[in-house]
This record gives sequence, C-alpha cells and structure tokens, in this order.
Amino acid sequence: MRLSFEEIVRAVDGSAVAGAAPCGIVEGVGTDSRAVKPGSLFVCIPGETFDGHDFAVKAIEAGAAALLVSRNPFDAVPPVPLILVEDTVKALGKLAHCWRERLGETRVIGLTGTAGKTTVKELLAQVLSRRGLTAKTHMNLNNQIGLPLSMLAATGEEAFWVMEAGISHPNDMDELGAILEPDLALILNVGPGHAAGLGDRGTAHYKSKLLAHLAPGGTAIISADYPDLAREARAVRQELVFFSTSGRQVDYRAAYVVPAGEDKGLFRLWLDGVSIDVEAPFRGAFGAENVIAVAAVAHRLGLGAEEIAAGFAGAALPKQRFACSRAGDWLVIDDSYNANPLSFSRMLEAAAEMAGDHADRPLVCVLGEMGELGSLSEDEHRNLGRLVADIKPRLVCWKGGHLEEFEDGLHAGRYGGAFCPVTSAEDMFKGLAACDLGSGGGVILFKGSRSNKLETLVSAFTEAQAGEPHAV
Repeated sequence: MRLSFEEIVRAVDGSAVAGAAPCGIVEGVGTDSRAVKPGSLFVCIPGETFDGHDFAVKAIEAGAAALLVSRNPFDAVPPVPLILVEDTVKALGKLAHCWRERLGETRVIGLTGTAGKTTVKELLAQVLSRRGLTAKTHMNLNNQIGLPLSMLAATGEEAFWVMEAGISHPNDMDELGAILEPDLALILNVGPGHAAGLGDRGTAHYKSKLLAHLAPGGTAIISADYPDLAREARAVRQELVFFSTSGRQVDYRAAYVVPAGEDKGLFRLWLDGVSIDVEAPFRGAFGAENVIAVAAVAHRLGLGAEEIAAGFAGAALPKQRFACSRAGDWLVIDDSYNANPLSFSRMLEAAAEMAGDHADRPLVCVLGEMGELGSLSEDEHRNLGRLVADIKPRLVCWKGGHLEEFEDGLHAGRYGGAFCPVTSAEDMFKGLAACDLGSGGGVILFKGSRSNKLETLVSAFTEAQAGEPHAV
C-alpha cells in the first residue's frame, strides 16, 4: 500500500489528530510493533491478551509514520499523526477495500473451503506466477485482520491477487467478501468445520456468501461434488462454473491416475474440452480436487494447458500440509497444521495408499483431536475412529480430548492394532518401542488440530531418527 495520510483518513472515515511531526505518504501497514517498517501505518488493535495502543510508543520508535487508533494513547500532543476511528479492525478492512478499488488490471481471486484452502491458495499462486507477478495471503492469515493485511502488503502492480477467506462465525464471510470484492470466487469444498461458531444453517450456506460479493462481471467456480454447496451457491448466484472429481459431466474434471514418486501423483484433467496429464505434489484421490480447482481458476484466467502443467511441475506445498520427508528409514507425512473430518478422511486415505507401496512396512498414525466441532464433536470422533480402523495401521497414538469417543470408533471398526494415548513425545516413543514395528522403517502420519501441537511430536520423531536411523 502507498497512500497519503489524507487518503487514509478518508478511506476509514476517521478523524485526524495532528502530531508533532507531519505525515505525507504512508507505505505499508502493520499490527505488530516488533515488525514495523519505517514510514508505515501502525494499527492499534485491542485484543483479549494485548492492546495495540499499549505498544504505540514502540511502533513509533521503530519508524511508524502514523497510527490508526480507537483512543489517543498519549497524554500530550502525539509524536506522529493519529487517525481516530471507533473500531480499528473495521477501519483496517475499509482501508484494504480502498486499496483494492484502486487496482487497475490486477485480477483478484478469493477462495474458501473447509479442507485444503491454504494449500490450494499456495499452489494457485505458484501456477499463476508463471503468467505474472502474484500476491497472496500470508500463510493462513485469512480473517478480518489477516486478509486486509495481506491485501495492503501488495503493491497493486501485480497481475493477480490470490486471497483466502476463512470463517468461524455467521457474519464472517459477508465482512471478508465486502473487503475483497473478488473478480473470481472459488469454493473448494464444504464439510464439518468450525461448526461450534457457525450455527445450524450448515457450512455450505456460510461459505456460499462469498459469491454475493463478486465484482461486476465476476466468475464463481465451485465443486459440483457437494450437493448442499451446489444448492446454496445457486441460491446466491445462478451463473456458476463447476469442477468435479466424481465423474460429473461439467466443464472441469479430474481423476487420480497413478503415483509419480513417493510424494507426487499423476492426474488427468479435462479443462473445458482439453485433456492434459499433470504431475502434482499429492498422492491419492484427495489431490485431484485440489489440482482441478487450481487448474479451473488458472484456465478461466487465461492460462493454457502447458502453462498449467508446468506450474504444477514446479510447485511445492506449504509446511505441515502433506509435507513428506524422509527420517531414517521412515517416510514422514506431516499434515499437523489443522484438522477437520473432511481433511482427516482424505489424509488417512493418502497415508494408506503410500503405506501400500511397502506392504512389508508398518503404517503408524499419530493423531490428535479435531477442534471447534461443537455439538458434532462426539459423533465425528467416533466416525474418525472407524475410518482409522479401516486403514489398519499397526499403531495409533492419540493426543488430546475425545479419547473415549475415538476409542469407541476404533472398537466399532474392529481395529486390531496397538493403541497408545499420548501427552508427550516420551509417551509416543514408549508406544513405538512397545509395538513390534521391525527395523526397516515404515510410514508415519501426523495429523490433528492446531491445539494438539503435533509439530512438537514431528520434530521429536525426526530428530530421533537423525540420531539413530533405526530408533524405532
């Protein structure tokens, strides 16, 4: 972002408070006083633990040229000009929308979904970057603070913006959609996720709200494989572009063909009448949905089949999302960033297929509870236990709550392997040592919601294997 102080005041409907030092052009926006860049705007956001107003002095010392505030944090004349607003988070959104409105030829893509949206965002940005400069949401900062910050971090000279919208409450998508006003909206999938905050109208209803905020002449691309999503999307917008991995005869289709290496697969795509095969960094059928969603968006934005295939060939996945690596004789699948029923089922399927490459080597699942499911939690954890039993791992470690329900599901699925509740890496290693896993390694999957901090177990396991290749 590059705007004058006066332009920012108008954009946020704020009141200017003169500072001891004048302010001209402002470049960049931040909310963390430790990461303030000279000449930028510091937004003071009050939170449950910290209040950004208490860090105003540090932000100015770091070079902030102006502050966006909901109260004056200074007793005397402030060192730099202030912009006073009622709600700094809402003002941040207004500022981001103002910056979006100033775009010229940049095409803005907004995407959402229950499982895999950050992965798709990263892959889409990598594919589109073959055509032109591309800005994207930083990591998974996809809420009313993270989305505006990602938009304001862009120069406005990009060919594409790829921005992710994540929701936890009924009004979230309306707020995010109004800020972004995408030229193209993508809804990847829907399933139980953040159910505790969304209420009883269903995830598809709230995700589909993104389509109501498309820019004039915009395009909506959604999966045809979720009947509730198709129904809710049509209630918002009649003109839709569909993709499918289940054989539906729509414009964009995909199928998983065969493995193309330890952590890659070959996928066949049909792009509005054109058929191509691409290699992508996924194993298993779950990857087909991600691949065709990316390809459909890229194709609609003008990329040809060869460009799309080349983009996938050089693509890499973000950390803790189907991140495959070798640790001694073990193949480690780190999908520990987050979890919900949809993403869990897909990762279990992929892990089972990968373990099938080495039938003589065991599959181990180190899993954690799924958060924010509300009234669905007990049933979904029982269902998860059944799914895990179906893939027949040699050992299952479980961290977090809903242990009883998960065990019920294992028993219902007639699971015959070892089971070990864990609270620490030490517990995990005890479970591994007690189980007859042989000395040739195997496949180990780490998957659970963020609250479980399974990344600590991933690190402990990989470090142990680096010290002793046959530690387990």
